[in-house]
Amino acid sequence: MSVLLEFSMTPLDKGESVSTYVARSLEIIDRSGLPYKMGPMGTCVEGEWEEVMAVAQACYERMRGDCRRISIAMRADYRADKGNRLESKITSVENKLGRKVKS
Repeated sequence: MSVLLEFSMTPLDKGESVSTYVARSLEIIDRSGLPYKMGPMGTCVEGEWEEVMAVAQACYERMRGDCRRISIAMRADYRADKGNRLESKITSVENKLGRKVKS
């Protein structure tokens, strides 16, 4: 039913600060219309396999337009019987803890 794809793409040839390139990827992710959460080390997108991979592909294509070397890290989690997992996975842990966690 849904795939959570957590990924990060970092140009390795643009110096220490790469937030400009991260922002470009976030623009693509946001315009996709898929649910997502940005974290300090990557972004998690939720949708069908083809949808989340298309978003990652679009981010890659944009970055490779002017970056000669890119580091890419990806993790995916598929679950057939659940949706809205960006929120529900966190809620499940919070329920077990009996409190909210930092996010």
